[in-house]
Amino acid sequence: MPATLTDSDSAVSSRQPSPERAAWRIALSCMLALAIAMGIGRFAFTPMLPLMLHEHLTDIQHGSWLASLNYAGYFVGALSCMWLRFTPTRIVRFALAFTVVLTLAMGLLDSFAVWAVVRTLAGVMSAWAMVFSAGWAFRKLGELHMPSLGGVIFAGPGAGIVVTGLLASLNSSLAWPARGGWLLCGGLALALLALIWRTFEPDGPAPAKPAGAAKPGHATHAANAPPAAHAVNHGSGETVIPVTVLYGFAGFGYIITATFLPVIARQVLPGSPWPDLFFPLLGLMVMPGAIIGARAPQTWDNRLLLAACYVTQGVGVGIGIVLPNVVGFAVGSVLVGLPFTAITVYAVRECRRLRGDNANGLIGLVTASYGIGQIVGPLVAAPLVAATGNFTAALLCASGALALGAIGFVWDWRRSLEHAP
Repeated sequence: MPATLTDSDSAVSSRQPSPERAAWRIALSCMLALAIAMGIGRFAFTPMLPLMLHEHLTDIQHGSWLASLNYAGYFVGALSCMWLRFTPTRIVRFALAFTVVLTLAMGLLDSFAVWAVVRTLAGVMSAWAMVFSAGWAFRKLGELHMPSLGGVIFAGPGAGIVVTGLLASLNSSLAWPARGGWLLCGGLALALLALIWRTFEPDGPAPAKPAGAAKPGHATHAANAPPAAHAVNHGSGETVIPVTVLYGFAGFGYIITATFLPVIARQVLPGSPWPDLFFPLLGLMVMPGAIIGARAPQTWDNRLLLAACYVTQGVGVGIGIVLPNVVGFAVGSVLVGLPFTAITVYAVRECRRLRGDNANGLIGLVTASYGIGQIVGPLVAAPLVAATGNFTAALLCASGALALGAIGFVWDWRRSLEHAP
């Protein structure tokens, strides 16, 4: 006798959101998660540092240490993702909640030693939130057949950068103390977390299906089967080494500009009102870059997409040397910002191509590589600036690293073609 739907089954079914609506909820929630963890938890320090310097709460040397400790925390957090065995949604909830506490702590406490611990832990939390929210979201979006919404997720850091920059500007215009800016950022993070908390409810066990329920060609079967574009031919000789190593070049290449852009612009454009606006412009460009970048068809090779992004960002890093004026810095900010998180989108896609649904460990490994690049970047830049008196050599070094990374991805793509059966 064929099974029939009961009234209760119909009521439950009617309450289930459509796949498209569910996918958008996941994408937007993860976008806000990255706005909290990255845009606020990590990058709020950049616009807040000038206020802290003005009030003599810290100095350049100690401020640089706080920034470096955050990068080191990001590295440790990314590396630890390979060993965390909790469910992704629980880790995301913990990381975001702790980010709120750490952001508020920057405004409530007044001690360099405490700030050092806070900024290190903020780096750890941002890595956990990025790795596990991205891995979880890409899996869920794949199941819902809407992977192109991945770009919406990675618009989050750009949105956070813009908002924190505006909050810092508001704080300055109102002549509030720097602590007020941190409390504003912490309050915003708390409000956003309350908005998305329920999205990250722990996944329950998959319901048991009657024998024979899943037939070839059924949507459930299609969702669980890896797309052809992501199937790995283990006989092709492909390894995780290229993406792991080359992703670190992106961390090194962008961080010098991201860390010193206002300082570089002030050095070249003394007295101009523009230098403080280039970093928010960079953040603004991250959002359309991530959304547009994720629209790239799944059949396009991620390594070639990464190479194109590296070249774009490399030109953006170096253009200020050729055009040391407002136009040059504005164009450079656009070119660095547009591929900023698109690079992450393609790196996550490449990890999933290589490891499928078991990609969290590899995502953590490549994120750790990126973190190493971020740590090394300022350490290389500082002695070059001290030796030359300007940032030209440091920017050329960063741009060159991005060019080498692009060449490396093209080489790996060509090598895989040669070894393909």
